[in-house]
Amino acid sequence: MDDDRKSRTQKKNEARALQKLGEQLVALSPEQLENIDISDDLRNAVIVAKKTKSHGARRRQLQYIGTIMRDIDPEPIQNALENIRLGDHQKILAFKKIEKWRDDLKEGNKRLIEEILNNCPDAERQRLTQLARNARNEYKAGKGVKSSKILFRYLNQISGH
Repeated sequence: MDDDRKSRTQKKNEARALQKLGEQLVALSPEQLENIDISDDLRNAVIVAKKTKSHGARRRQLQYIGTIMRDIDPEPIQNALENIRLGDHQKILAFKKIEKWRDDLKEGNKRLIEEILNNCPDAERQRLTQLARNARNEYKAGKGVKSSKILFRYLNQISGH
């Protein structure tokens, strides 16, 4: 539909959607923002919005970001934001998997060692067995979590995350 034929409500909804997209850009870390291909004007406006503390000034800056975004195709930005969300989700899943491995090893699941050795080519059987035994002994004795942390770090390292 041509811009002239859109209702005022449609135009406002589109402007709000672009502003919401801008808010998502402002919420990103500097590293994440750096990896998104956006114009310098938009990048600078997002950086200013990140630094702005006053509620009113921040709201105006977000409106300005929405205005800048009217002149660009939002789809690449939406795709980049989706990829960031998926990447974060994958990291969370990997973290939970490693936590589960650690907990199972602590509770004495010796078959899991074979599975880990098959899945992680960098794993050393002797080191993994020793770390699992230390964590299990510490867990049974009810002492701290030092060995558990060392096991977790090793599992994280060998799994490539």
